[in-house]
Amino acid sequence: MINKTIGILIYTKLIKDNDLYIRILSQNDEIISGIVYGGNSSKKINIYQNGYYLNFSHSKRNENRPNTIIAEINNPFMGSIIDNKYKLSCLLSIMSIINIAIVEGQKVKGIYKLIDNFLNKLINEKTWIKLYCKWIFDLLKIIGYEIDYKSNLDKKFFNINTQMFTEKNDDNVVIFPHKYLITDNKIDIDSLNVIFLIFEYILKNNHLINNNFSLPIPYIRFRKIILDYFKV
Repeated sequence: MINKTIGILIYTKLIKDNDLYIRILSQNDEIISGIVYGGNSSKKINIYQNGYYLNFSHSKRNENRPNTIIAEINNPFMGSIIDNKYKLSCLLSIMSIINIAIVEGQKVKGIYKLIDNFLNKLINEKTWIKLYCKWIFDLLKIIGYEIDYKSNLDKKFFNINTQMFTEKNDDNVVIFPHKYLITDNKIDIDSLNVIFLIFEYILKNNHLINNNFSLPIPYIRFRKIILDYFKV
C-alpha cells in the first residue's frame, strides 16, 4: 500500500515530452521532488499548477532514479485566487520564494503551517496586503532572520546593514512602518516600499547569496504590480 500525504506544489518544469519535474512542500515541512510522467498532458495539466494543494505519493524504482510522483488536487481549491490577478501574482511569488529559500533535504519546522495559514486567508479575505507584509517577516523569522518589530515599537528607525532597530537617524537607516503593521492604518506606498526593501535585502544578503540565487521573477513581478496599484 502506498501512503499519501498533503503538500503544496512550489515548482514545475517541463523536462521531456509531457513529463514534469516538480517540487512539493509536504505537510511534514520537507521538500519532495520527482518526476510526474505525463504531467503536462491534457488530462493532468490542471492538477500540476504552482500553489495547488496536492494529495500525493512518491516512490523510487531504485536509489539511482528520481522519485516518481502521483497526485490529485486537494482542498483548499484555488478558484478565488486564480480569478484575481493580484492574488494569483501573490501566490506565484510565494511559491517562487519558497522554492529557492529551502533546499531539498532541509527541514524547516513550521514552514508548511506558515504558508497554509496565509493561503487560506488569501483565499477568503478581500483585504490581504497587510497580512502578506506580516507574512514575509514571519518567513524571515522561520528561516533564521527575525525582525522583531513588535518588541521595538519605541524605536523609529531600522538599520538595513546591521538589521537592528535604533533611535538614531544614521546612515543606512529607514523609518520602520510600525504604525502600518501594528495599527489599523491604511496601506501607503512608503510603508510598502520599506517592507519590500528590508525583506529583499535580508533575503538576498543573508540567505540567497549562499547558493548564488537572485530574487525570483514572479516575486519581482508581484512587487511591481502591487506598488503600481497603490501609486494610483
